[in-house]
Amino acid sequence: MTYIYPVIITPADGGYDVHAPDLFGCRTCGDTLGEALDMAQDALSTWLWVSEQNYEKIPEPSLSVTVQPPGIVSLIKADTDAIRRKMDSRAVKKTLSLPAWLNNKAEAANINFSRVLQDALKTRLNIES
Repeated sequence: MTYIYPVIITPADGGYDVHAPDLFGCRTCGDTLGEALDMAQDALSTWLWVSEQNYEKIPEPSLSVTVQPPGIVSLIKADTDAIRRKMDSRAVKKTLSLPAWLNNKAEAANINFSRVLQDALKTRLNIES
């Protein structure tokens, strides 16, 4: 899922402090403005992904945010699907059966069974790597 939330960016200690006023405790920082914005995207995406995983109510983004200078407001696009793909890439053990003759030929050819199964499933499900 994609979300758009405002963040407040404030110069601090030679870098930038970033917090999302709508997402309690969602705060990050960066040495440069670009790094701070990248970190904000990651922090918001992760915060929202955790909320989705826990079936928590997702707060509505504020339409208007007031900030004191030298702070600035920016909109950040958060992508929980990207975080989900990253977090769900852990390995899961599966048991499967195949004919002994096929197993012997595959082992003799040093076939990586896990890789072949992953590739076949991706092809069957039309998933691009």
